[in-house]
Amino acid sequence: MINGEMKIFSGNSNPKLAEEICKQLNVSLSKAFVGRFSEGEVRVKIEENVRGKDVFVIQPTCPPVNDNLMELLIMIDAIRRSSAKRITAVIPYFGYARQDRKDMPRVPITAKLVANILTAAGASRILTIDLHASQIQGFFDIPLDHLFAVKVLMDYFEKKKIENLVVVSPDVGGIKMARAYAKRIGADLAIVDKRRVDDKETEVMNIMGDVKGKNAVLVDDMIATAGSLVEAAQALKNAGAKDIYAAATHPVLSGPAVERIKKSVLKEVLVTNTIPVDDSKRANDRVRVLSVAPLLAEAIKRIHNEESVSSLFD
Repeated sequence: MINGEMKIFSGNSNPKLAEEICKQLNVSLSKAFVGRFSEGEVRVKIEENVRGKDVFVIQPTCPPVNDNLMELLIMIDAIRRSSAKRITAVIPYFGYARQDRKDMPRVPITAKLVANILTAAGASRILTIDLHASQIQGFFDIPLDHLFAVKVLMDYFEKKKIENLVVVSPDVGGIKMARAYAKRIGADLAIVDKRRVDDKETEVMNIMGDVKGKNAVLVDDMIATAGSLVEAAQALKNAGAKDIYAAATHPVLSGPAVERIKKSVLKEVLVTNTIPVDDSKRANDRVRVLSVAPLLAEAIKRIHNEESVSSLFD
């Protein structure tokens, strides 16, 4: 049950997800014009009264990242200037998150920069799923609710009843996420130990854990070019794994990702709709998309009703 009136708006990055969320909440998507001026500048007009309202703006900052980020910022500014009571930016995929620290001289921390800009634009709260690095939560001076897609993805494997399953982290940095997945479905845990050659190429070294004769699922927060994923899958196959699956929250699928998946040993790649996936990116139906709309809808309902969201973090 929803107490009081809320308004839900969407930019152009993933309107289908916004419509699914509204359907889950049994509310209508609020009207806004989000277009372009002749020279390409973002043009926004909020077409409903939002004075004193609790407003949610659904806009993952997925490719084209700059366009979608500017749409979100300008929508927030327009709603703030229209006297909304509270503005929650619902950002299922948080772009510019990969530069979250200074790991070499003279580089930016773009995750912190975007956090500052969202706050300056007028966002009161952030709702997101599977940040690339958990410490990004601390970059915000406003409340942030960080949800996880583990239940959505692992429920699929539980329903498939795949026997002798081992959850694999594609690198040491993903151990915490892989452990959470393994714990949820009662599976063993393994890690791919790899050495990075440069920002585009990695060299797989060895497998830590027993995967021989087992079905494996590689888990990660996103699939970008799929280079690391495909190499890890091949390493698992070489180590004697049987069927190899992948599960990742955010299907960025940039550059050669789709072709790499098509040619890989991966049996199925499971992703969510935090980023829209068109038919050309389904890699001959090897990429299966699950919806996070129910998860986000429940979080939005609880935020609006001032109820606890913490149970959704599991």
